[in-house]
Amino acid sequence: MVNISKLYCGLAGQSDHLRYERTDSVGPVVVFNCTSRCNLRCLHCYSASDSSQKDDELTTAQVKKLLADLVEANCPVVLFSGGEPLLRPDLFELLIEAKRIGLRTVLSTNGTLIDGDTARKLAEASVSYIGISIDGPEEFHNRFRQTSGCFKAAMSGYDNCRKAGLRLGLRFTINGANKHQVPAVFDICKKNGIRRLCFYHLIRSGRASQIESQILTPAQIRRVVDIIIQKTDEFVGKNLLDEVLTVGNHADGPYLLVTMQNQNNKNFDKAKRLLHANGGNRIGEAIACVGWRGDVYADQFWRNYSLGNVLEKSFKQIWTNKDEPVLVKLRNKSKFADKRCLKCKWFDLCRGNYRFLGPDPADKNWLLEPDCYLTDEEIGIQQEKES
Repeated sequence: MVNISKLYCGLAGQSDHLRYERTDSVGPVVVFNCTSRCNLRCLHCYSASDSSQKDDELTTAQVKKLLADLVEANCPVVLFSGGEPLLRPDLFELLIEAKRIGLRTVLSTNGTLIDGDTARKLAEASVSYIGISIDGPEEFHNRFRQTSGCFKAAMSGYDNCRKAGLRLGLRFTINGANKHQVPAVFDICKKNGIRRLCFYHLIRSGRASQIESQILTPAQIRRVVDIIIQKTDEFVGKNLLDEVLTVGNHADGPYLLVTMQNQNNKNFDKAKRLLHANGGNRIGEAIACVGWRGDVYADQFWRNYSLGNVLEKSFKQIWTNKDEPVLVKLRNKSKFADKRCLKCKWFDLCRGNYRFLGPDPADKNWLLEPDCYLTDEEIGIQQEKES
């Protein structure tokens, strides 16, 4: 995650200790896709979820064993996602178990199923944060999620969470269809008193891989990130937002620094130090995913390649396997990253979006996903050629 509000504006964030003060003893943040079911059918869904019920999801007892394993692996937080996690009948039992064993929980949801009673139960389970996904204004959001009325239901869910005293914010996945909706999402936050906003870059997995028009060009990404920076500065200056972050494209860090350098932003040096401390791309290191069948992935977008299954080995055994070839590459990016990345002057604070999307992890199939959108001159390659 790149915290625009902190790095660009100097505003402290509630999770700064996880981003800038990590130690080797801290395990990964784990995204747990607890169910494949969803009541919506979003065009960009990385898990390709729908309303059908699968019979191979982990049982309640198996999930409780997983939660205990995550504690043993020193995981600081588990993020319940899906599909739509609220469609899992035993969700509250699992959240209460996580609370009992001292495991911090977060919920990623479309928000449509959160009535007053559900919000109260989430608060009683001590869920530390609720992220509700929005794709733009009402008409666009309903169309993109292929479900009428889902915008109003999501905003009602947000309001119910707020009344229950839960910490929450909005999530927005940037893609070709909604790239013009970024200012509108800031306005939605202003209208509804929403203080946290998180922008995800689209990664081509699940249904997103089926629609090429959803993929942005480098120029389009730059424009969107420019707008995010500008609106963040405006809204923080007016005390309308506490935190704005981008996720999924680690080039955002260097691009933010280039922008700050060009503007003589007073926070440039501190921002650079913090990005170094954060370490850039930490998939396979500081972030992990467990799917509904128990498969462990390098992050939630790697649906194509399982590192192992928690029904066969503990999460810790899978995660600390030094012979796993994908983990070896992800944890040694100075050797295995994209050749252009290795020449980049910002590599140590970005480390590239290095991954593969097919089933075969052979060297030839690794690439930047999503693409880096900085120019050769901005990453120092042009200067190298001229010197």
